Amino acid sequence: MRTSLKALIATTALGLTVAMPAMAETTIRLSTYVNESDIRYDGFVHFAELVAEKTGGSVEVQIFPSATLHGWSEGVDAVQGGVSDMSWMPADERLPCYRVTSLYPVAVDLEGQIEMDAAYADLVRDEAAAINLVPVFNSNYSYDQEWWFEEAIDDLGNLAGKQVRSIGPLVSLMIETWGGAPVFVAPKEVFQSAERGVVDGINMGVATYSSWKLWDVMPYMVKASLFYGNIQYMMNKEKFDGMTADEQAAVMAAAKETEEWLKPRYEDWVDQRVGNAVMKGGGAAVAIPEDKRMALIESVQGKWDETVDAACGPELAGKIRDLFAQHAP
Repeated sequence: MRTSLKALIATTALGLTVAMPAMAETTIRLSTYVNESDIRYDGFVHFAELVAEKTGGSVEVQIFPSATLHGWSEGVDAVQGGVSDMSWMPADERLPCYRVTSLYPVAVDLEGQIEMDAAYADLVRDEAAAINLVPVFNSNYSYDQEWWFEEAIDDLGNLAGKQVRSIGPLVSLMIETWGGAPVFVAPKEVFQSAERGVVDGINMGVATYSSWKLWDVMPYMVKASLFYGNIQYMMNKEKFDGMTADEQAAVMAAAKETEEWLKPRYEDWVDQRVGNAVMKGGGAAVAIPEDKRMALIESVQGKWDETVDAACGPELAGKIRDLFAQHAP
Protein backbone atom coordinates (compact mmCIF):
# COMPACT_ATOMS: atom_id res chain seq x y z
CA MET A 1 0.00 0.00 0.00
CA ARG A 2 1.30 3.41 -0.95
CA THR A 3 1.35 6.07 1.75
CA SER A 4 0.10 9.43 0.58
CA LEU A 5 2.34 12.50 0.97
CA LYS A 6 -0.31 14.07 3.18
CA ALA A 7 -0.34 11.06 5.51
CA LEU A 8 3.46 10.95 5.59
CA ILE A 9 3.67 14.60 6.58
CA ALA A 10 1.05 14.10 9.28
CA THR A 11 2.88 11.06 10.66
CA THR A 12 6.23 12.85 10.64
CA ALA A 13 4.77 15.90 12.34
CA LEU A 14 3.21 13.69 14.99
CA GLY A 15 6.55 11.99 15.55
CA LEU A 16 8.30 15.32 16.00
CA THR A 17 5.66 16.45 18.45
CA VAL A 18 6.10 13.35 20.56
CA ALA A 19 9.91 13.45 20.44
CA MET A 20 10.41 17.14 21.23
CA PRO A 21 10.11 18.54 24.78
CA ALA A 22 7.23 20.86 25.56
CA MET A 23 7.73 24.37 24.26
CA ALA A 24 8.01 27.03 26.96
CA GLU A 25 4.92 29.18 27.28
CA THR A 26 6.81 31.82 29.26
CA THR A 27 10.40 32.96 28.78
CA ILE A 28 12.11 34.92 31.57
CA ARG A 29 15.11 36.93 30.42
CA LEU A 30 17.34 37.18 33.49
CA SER A 31 19.93 39.96 33.37
CA THR A 32 22.96 39.88 35.65
CA TYR A 33 26.19 41.86 35.90
CA VAL A 34 28.17 38.75 36.94
CA ASN A 35 30.22 37.02 34.25
CA GLU A 36 30.39 33.34 33.40
CA SER A 37 33.51 32.70 35.47
CA ASP A 38 31.65 33.76 38.64
CA ILE A 39 30.16 31.04 40.86
CA ARG A 40 26.93 33.06 40.97
CA TYR A 41 26.51 32.43 37.26
CA ASP A 42 26.44 28.72 38.13
CA GLY A 43 23.71 29.62 40.61
CA PHE A 44 21.59 31.21 37.90
CA VAL A 45 22.10 28.15 35.69
CA HIS A 46 20.94 26.00 38.60
CA PHE A 47 17.92 28.28 39.07
CA ALA A 48 17.03 27.98 35.36
CA GLU A 49 17.28 24.19 35.50
CA LEU A 50 15.06 24.03 38.59
CA VAL A 51 12.45 26.31 37.00
CA ALA A 52 12.33 24.12 33.89
CA GLU A 53 12.05 20.98 36.01
CA LYS A 54 9.40 22.32 38.38
CA THR A 55 7.22 23.74 35.59
CA GLY A 56 7.58 20.80 33.22
CA GLY A 57 9.24 23.10 30.70
CA SER A 58 6.41 25.64 30.54
CA VAL A 59 8.72 28.37 31.91
CA GLU A 60 12.22 28.92 30.50
CA VAL A 61 14.87 31.15 32.09
CA GLN A 62 17.41 32.68 29.69
CA ILE A 63 20.52 34.13 31.35
CA PHE A 64 22.28 37.24 30.05
CA PRO A 65 25.59 37.72 31.95
CA SER A 66 28.12 40.58 32.10
CA ALA A 67 25.47 43.33 31.94
CA THR A 68 24.87 42.60 28.25
CA LEU A 69 21.26 43.83 28.36
CA HIS A 70 21.71 47.01 30.39
CA GLY A 71 24.08 48.89 32.68
CA TRP A 72 24.46 48.79 36.45
CA SER A 73 22.01 51.59 37.29
CA GLU A 74 19.29 50.68 34.79
CA GLY A 75 17.66 47.66 36.43
CA VAL A 76 14.30 49.27 37.19
CA ASP A 77 13.96 50.83 33.74
CA ALA A 78 15.05 47.61 32.02
CA VAL A 79 12.51 45.44 33.84
CA GLN A 80 9.68 47.95 33.61
CA GLY A 81 10.37 48.53 29.91
CA GLY A 82 10.76 44.90 28.89
CA VAL A 83 14.48 44.96 28.08
CA SER A 84 14.80 42.19 30.67
CA ASP A 85 12.20 40.34 32.71
CA MET A 86 14.31 39.90 35.85
CA SER A 87 17.36 41.85 36.96
CA TRP A 88 19.41 42.98 39.92
CA MET A 89 18.03 46.16 41.43
CA PRO A 90 20.48 49.00 42.16
CA ALA A 91 19.96 51.81 44.68
CA ASP A 92 17.15 53.40 42.66
CA GLU A 93 15.15 56.34 44.05
CA ARG A 94 11.90 54.67 42.91
CA LEU A 95 12.59 52.05 45.58
CA PRO A 96 13.34 54.49 48.42
CA CYS A 97 13.42 52.03 51.34
CA TYR A 98 15.23 49.29 49.43
CA ARG A 99 17.67 51.93 48.17
CA VAL A 100 18.88 52.69 51.69
CA THR A 101 18.56 49.25 53.30
CA SER A 102 19.78 46.75 50.68
CA LEU A 103 23.21 47.74 52.03
CA TYR A 104 23.08 48.56 55.74
CA PRO A 105 25.90 49.37 58.20
CA VAL A 106 25.42 46.58 60.72
CA ALA A 107 27.15 43.44 61.95
CA VAL A 108 25.09 40.30 61.22
CA ASP A 109 25.52 36.59 61.85
CA LEU A 110 25.28 34.74 58.52
CA GLU A 111 24.28 31.42 60.07
CA GLY A 112 20.62 32.20 59.40
CA GLN A 113 21.18 34.26 56.29
CA ILE A 114 18.65 32.48 54.04
CA GLU A 115 15.87 33.20 56.54
CA MET A 116 17.09 36.75 57.16
CA ASP A 117 17.19 37.53 53.43
CA ALA A 118 13.70 36.07 52.93
CA ALA A 119 12.33 38.21 55.75
CA TYR A 120 14.01 41.30 54.30
CA ALA A 121 12.50 40.59 50.87
CA ASP A 122 9.05 40.41 52.45
CA LEU A 123 9.59 43.79 54.13
CA VAL A 124 10.29 45.55 50.81
CA ARG A 125 7.75 43.56 48.76
CA ASP A 126 4.97 46.18 48.89
CA GLU A 127 7.32 48.95 47.79
CA ALA A 128 8.46 46.82 44.87
CA ALA A 129 4.89 45.95 43.87
CA ALA A 130 4.02 49.65 43.74
CA ILE A 131 6.34 50.04 40.73
CA ASN A 132 5.46 46.72 39.09
CA LEU A 133 8.28 44.58 40.54
CA VAL A 134 8.37 41.29 42.48
CA PRO A 135 11.40 40.27 44.59
CA VAL A 136 12.46 36.76 43.52
CA PHE A 137 16.10 36.06 44.27
CA ASN A 138 18.25 37.23 47.21
CA SER A 139 21.88 37.86 46.22
CA ASN A 140 24.46 37.28 48.96
CA TYR A 141 26.39 40.53 49.47
CA SER A 142 26.75 40.30 53.25
CA TYR A 143 29.59 37.82 53.00
CA ASP A 144 32.02 39.58 50.72
CA GLN A 145 31.54 43.34 50.30
CA GLU A 146 35.06 44.62 51.00
CA TRP A 147 37.75 47.22 50.19
CA TRP A 148 40.93 47.22 48.04
CA PHE A 149 43.90 49.51 47.57
CA GLU A 150 47.10 49.41 45.57
CA GLU A 151 49.23 49.45 48.72
CA ALA A 152 48.72 48.88 52.43
CA ILE A 153 46.80 51.55 54.30
CA ASP A 154 47.11 52.21 58.01
CA ASP A 155 43.46 52.91 58.75
CA LEU A 156 40.30 52.41 56.66
CA GLY A 157 38.74 55.12 58.81
CA ASN A 158 41.31 57.66 57.55
CA LEU A 159 41.21 57.68 53.75
CA ALA A 160 43.12 60.96 53.54
CA GLY A 161 41.49 62.24 50.36
CA LYS A 162 41.65 58.97 48.43
CA GLN A 163 39.14 58.53 45.62
CA VAL A 164 37.31 55.28 46.29
CA ARG A 165 34.84 53.45 44.06
CA SER A 166 31.32 53.44 45.53
CA ILE A 167 28.26 51.39 44.54
CA GLY A 168 25.58 53.46 46.27
CA PRO A 169 24.59 56.11 48.80
CA LEU A 170 25.62 54.24 51.96
CA VAL A 171 29.09 53.44 50.67
CA SER A 172 29.46 57.06 49.55
CA LEU A 173 28.57 58.22 53.09
CA MET A 174 31.17 55.85 54.53
CA ILE A 175 33.88 57.07 52.19
CA GLU A 176 33.06 60.73 52.89
CA THR A 177 32.86 60.15 56.66
CA TRP A 178 36.32 58.56 56.58
CA GLY A 179 37.86 61.45 54.63
CA GLY A 180 37.74 60.07 51.10
CA ALA A 181 35.95 61.01 47.88
CA PRO A 182 33.40 58.55 46.44
CA VAL A 183 33.49 57.80 42.72
CA PHE A 184 30.80 55.75 40.97
CA VAL A 185 32.18 53.23 38.50
CA ALA A 186 30.18 50.38 36.92
CA PRO A 187 31.62 46.88 37.53
CA LYS A 188 32.79 46.37 33.94
CA GLU A 189 34.70 49.67 34.04
CA VAL A 190 36.49 49.22 37.37
CA PHE A 191 39.60 47.51 35.95
CA GLN A 192 40.33 50.36 33.54
CA SER A 193 39.55 52.99 36.19
CA ALA A 194 41.94 51.39 38.68
CA GLU A 195 44.63 50.81 36.06
CA ARG A 196 44.48 54.42 34.89
CA GLY A 197 44.41 55.90 38.39
CA VAL A 198 40.84 57.18 38.22
CA VAL A 199 40.30 55.61 41.65
CA ASP A 200 42.74 55.00 44.52
CA GLY A 201 40.58 52.37 46.16
CA ILE A 202 37.67 50.06 45.41
CA ASN A 203 34.60 48.95 47.35
CA MET A 204 33.20 45.78 45.77
CA GLY A 205 32.13 42.22 46.43
CA VAL A 206 35.04 39.74 46.48
CA ALA A 207 33.29 37.50 43.94
CA THR A 208 32.85 40.30 41.41
CA TYR A 209 36.34 41.62 42.14
CA SER A 210 37.86 38.20 41.48
CA SER A 211 35.76 37.50 38.40
CA TRP A 212 36.94 40.72 36.78
CA LYS A 213 40.58 39.90 37.73
CA LEU A 214 41.04 43.09 39.71
CA TRP A 215 43.59 41.59 42.11
CA ASP A 216 46.18 42.41 39.42
CA VAL A 217 45.67 46.16 39.75
CA MET A 218 44.79 46.60 43.43
CA PRO A 219 46.08 43.63 45.43
CA TYR A 220 45.70 44.91 49.02
CA MET A 221 42.36 43.91 50.56
CA VAL A 222 40.92 45.18 53.84
CA LYS A 223 38.41 42.66 55.18
CA ALA A 224 36.10 44.71 57.36
CA SER A 225 32.65 43.00 57.24
CA LEU A 226 30.70 46.21 57.70
CA PHE A 227 27.45 45.45 55.87
CA TYR A 228 24.23 43.62 55.60
CA GLY A 229 23.93 43.34 51.83
CA ASN A 230 21.14 41.97 49.67
CA ILE A 231 21.17 43.21 46.08
CA GLN A 232 17.89 41.61 45.05
CA TYR A 233 16.85 40.28 41.68
CA MET A 234 13.30 41.38 40.93
CA MET A 235 10.90 40.40 38.17
CA ASN A 236 8.38 42.40 36.18
CA LYS A 237 5.15 41.97 38.18
CA GLU A 238 2.87 41.84 35.13
CA LYS A 239 5.03 39.09 33.68
CA PHE A 240 5.00 37.25 37.01
CA ASP A 241 1.23 37.62 37.37
CA GLY A 242 0.79 36.32 33.82
CA MET A 243 2.06 32.91 34.89
CA THR A 244 -0.22 30.34 36.49
CA ALA A 245 -0.27 30.04 40.27
CA ASP A 246 1.66 26.77 40.00
CA GLU A 247 4.30 28.37 37.80
CA GLN A 248 4.66 31.32 40.19
CA ALA A 249 5.11 28.94 43.10
CA ALA A 250 7.65 26.92 41.11
CA VAL A 251 9.74 30.01 40.29
CA MET A 252 9.78 31.15 43.91
CA ALA A 253 10.60 27.66 45.18
CA ALA A 254 13.42 27.36 42.63
CA ALA A 255 14.84 30.70 43.81
CA LYS A 256 14.85 29.62 47.48
CA GLU A 257 16.37 26.23 46.69
CA THR A 258 19.04 27.94 44.59
CA GLU A 259 19.94 30.30 47.43
CA GLU A 260 20.39 27.28 49.73
CA TRP A 261 22.39 25.43 47.06
CA LEU A 262 24.59 28.43 46.29
CA LYS A 263 25.42 29.78 49.77
CA PRO A 264 28.12 27.23 50.77
CA ARG A 265 29.53 27.10 47.24
CA TYR A 266 29.64 30.88 47.04
CA GLU A 267 31.44 31.26 50.35
CA ASP A 268 33.96 28.51 49.52
CA TRP A 269 34.56 30.06 46.08
CA VAL A 270 35.15 33.50 47.60
CA ASP A 271 37.55 32.08 50.20
CA GLN A 272 39.49 30.23 47.50
CA ARG A 273 39.84 33.36 45.38
CA VAL A 274 41.19 35.35 48.33
CA GLY A 275 43.54 32.49 49.22
CA ASN A 276 44.80 32.16 45.66
CA ALA A 277 45.38 35.90 45.38
CA VAL A 278 47.37 35.96 48.62
CA MET A 279 49.33 32.73 48.15
CA LYS A 280 49.99 32.86 44.41
CA GLY A 281 49.18 36.30 43.10
CA GLY A 282 51.05 38.66 45.39
CA GLY A 283 47.89 39.92 47.05
CA ALA A 284 47.29 40.67 50.71
CA ALA A 285 44.16 40.30 52.84
CA VAL A 286 44.11 42.01 56.22
CA ALA A 287 41.19 41.72 58.66
CA ILE A 288 40.60 44.66 60.96
CA PRO A 289 40.17 44.05 64.74
CA GLU A 290 36.63 43.61 66.05
CA ASP A 291 36.69 46.84 68.06
CA LYS A 292 37.77 48.80 64.98
CA ARG A 293 35.06 47.09 62.91
CA MET A 294 32.35 48.15 65.35
CA ALA A 295 33.76 51.68 65.55
CA LEU A 296 33.61 52.04 61.76
CA ILE A 297 30.00 50.83 61.72
CA GLU A 298 29.05 53.18 64.55
CA SER A 299 30.71 56.13 62.79
CA VAL A 300 28.00 56.05 60.12
CA GLN A 301 25.12 54.09 61.65
CA GLY A 302 23.42 56.95 63.50
CA LYS A 303 23.33 59.24 60.48
CA TRP A 304 22.26 56.38 58.23
CA ASP A 305 19.41 55.46 60.57
CA GLU A 306 18.04 58.99 60.08
CA THR A 307 18.20 58.47 56.30
CA VAL A 308 16.42 55.12 56.62
CA ASP A 309 13.68 56.56 58.84
CA ALA A 310 13.01 59.28 56.26
CA ALA A 311 12.98 56.88 53.30
CA CYS A 312 11.09 53.94 54.83
CA GLY A 313 8.99 55.61 57.48
CA PRO A 314 9.66 54.92 61.18
CA GLU A 315 7.50 51.76 61.33
CA LEU A 316 9.11 49.91 58.42
CA ALA A 317 12.56 51.20 59.37
CA GLY A 318 12.03 49.77 62.84
CA LYS A 319 11.03 46.37 61.46
CA ILE A 320 14.17 46.25 59.33
CA ARG A 321 16.39 47.16 62.28
CA ASP A 322 14.58 44.57 64.41
CA LEU A 323 15.35 41.94 61.76
CA PHE A 324 19.05 42.78 61.87
CA ALA A 325 19.00 42.74 65.67
CA GLN A 326 17.54 39.22 65.59
CA HIS A 327 20.55 38.13 63.51
CA ALA A 328 23.25 40.00 65.42
CA PRO A 329 26.49 38.08 66.07
